[in-house]
Amino acid sequence: MKLMDILRVKGTTVYCITPSATLADVVQKLVEHKIGSLVVREDLGPRLGRVLGIITERDVLKACARGERPLCEQAVAECMTNEIVTGSPLDSIDETMGLMTEHRIRHLPVMDGEELKGMISIGDVVKAHHHMAVVENHYLKSYIQS
Repeated sequence: MKLMDILRVKGTTVYCITPSATLADVVQKLVEHKIGSLVVREDLGPRLGRVLGIITERDVLKACARGERPLCEQAVAECMTNEIVTGSPLDSIDETMGLMTEHRIRHLPVMDGEELKGMISIGDVVKAHHHMAVVENHYLKSYIQS
C-alpha cells in the first residue's frame, strides 16, 4: 500500500495558512477543523503559493511555553517549522512509518515535486498498516484452512 492509496480514501484536503497570520489564527483553524497541523503557504488565493513550512500544535505549545508575547501578536513565520519532512505519493506505508518515527513527527505533507497532494497523519498510517495486517491474516487463515 502506498500513500496515494491512503489519500484516495481519506481525501486530499489540506488546510493552509500564510506566514503573516498569527498563532491565534492557527489555534482557531486547528480547533475549527479538528486537525493538528497547517501547511504554511506564500499565498492562499486562487493560485496557491509555494509551500514554506508547517505549523503544528507542538509549535504553538512551544510559543506558549516561551511566554514572550500573546499568541495574537506572534506571526506564524516566527514559530513554524521551515525544513519540513515530506512524503511522496509512491512511498510505502512501512517507509512512511519509519520516516515519521525517525523524525518524531505526526503530520506528513505528501508532495509530488512542488505540488502538495495531501496530508497524512500518523493515525492514517497506523490505520492503513492495521488494515493490511487484517487482510493478510484473513488470507493466511483461508489458505491454511483450505
